[in-house]
Amino acid sequence: MKRFLSVLMLASAVIAPAMAREPAIHPAVTTDPAPDAANPARMDAFVIPSGEGAMNAVMYVASGSGVHPTLLLLHGFPGNEQNLDLAQAARRAGWNVLTLHYRGSWGSPGIFSFTNAAEDAFNALLFLEEASTVAKYRIDTSAIVVAGHSMGGFMAAEAAAAEPRVAGLFLIDPWDPAQTVASLATPQGEAGWKAEVAGDLPPLSGASYESLTAEIRGDAQKFDLGRKLVGYGRRPLTIIGAERGIGAMARKVGADAQSANPNTRLMVWPTDHSFSDKRIALADALVRFLAGVAPTLR
Repeated sequence: MKRFLSVLMLASAVIAPAMAREPAIHPAVTTDPAPDAANPARMDAFVIPSGEGAMNAVMYVASGSGVHPTLLLLHGFPGNEQNLDLAQAARRAGWNVLTLHYRGSWGSPGIFSFTNAAEDAFNALLFLEEASTVAKYRIDTSAIVVAGHSMGGFMAAEAAAAEPRVAGLFLIDPWDPAQTVASLATPQGEAGWKAEVAGDLPPLSGASYESLTAEIRGDAQKFDLGRKLVGYGRRPLTIIGAERGIGAMARKVGADAQSANPNTRLMVWPTDHSFSDKRIALADALVRFLAGVAPTLR
């Protein structure tokens, strides 16, 4: 969503300063764990059926015996930044990590739409809770967290709000479709969104500017991130926005979340939408959040 960001930045208020520095980087961000010969870390690739199509998916399986907390990590629109460095850091911290491509994106069978992507995120959660998946990947179903970047942040929030067993939610410069719809009232906002969609369509199947815009215009309540976060309740929630990204969106939806959830932590960092110069800090923030959900792995 890079092209649309400059339009939003011009309209935004002053963004809060960056998070205070942690005393040290979490070891999982910088240090490989000792190998476990009996239960080594591995990577499994497979397909998860969803609707009329399927999601190409990868599970980063944590090493060690016993059950593992598990992270569902959702990429944005269209998914050029997949945040797989975050997946590796989380696995080093003892977490399984499921990543995927939504239907109709990057070769996954089916048609891409925002509605389908939301269904895909929820279906991925259901997959993690299936008895066969739990047994195969030794999943601790009491410690499933959802994280999402940009559009994936909206999808993560919708899935987590709909599934009360989700133990935590971590959003990275999340996209709020409702704020995008509001911006379309101006010629500048509409031009920015049109350019954004045009640049992001190539890896998507069956989608167009008209279809995607009609979706978010047609159901204001469904595509309102602030409402989703209020519906998520009082579970742990961290939102990290980007000043040079869509941090203004993060600030607004963060305020909505904080009105209903005292367990919300909101930060806005001086970086771009992809956190290009804050990857270590972002991995550290994620791993520390996960450690709060599953403290025995600290």
